[in-house]
Amino acid sequence: MPLYDYRCETCGKPFQAKHGFNESASACPNCASVDIHRIITSAPTVARGMVTLAGDSRHASKEQLVDKWAEETPKLRKKLVDKLGEDFVNQNAPHLKPSQDE
Repeated sequence: MPLYDYRCETCGKPFQAKHGFNESASACPNCASVDIHRIITSAPTVARGMVTLAGDSRHASKEQLVDKWAEETPKLRKKLVDKLGEDFVNQNAPHLKPSQDE
């Protein structure tokens, strides 16, 4: 079962609760209030729709993200050209045009 993070609105204390996806959380373990809200403590790093596995994927530098984008762009372009054709990609995704040094 997944572990979720919550904050009690009554006492302000954060706590964790383990329960199924479709189940609701139990009351606050500190004050027994049911006025609780789920909080998001982390999220995956995404840059323009691409999951970035640059660096440790959570604290990637701008340079690492740029390098990852440069690495992934030709792969994305090739997939689009294979599916949609060269003319369509050039017209609708000009930022994916191949660089002059390719």
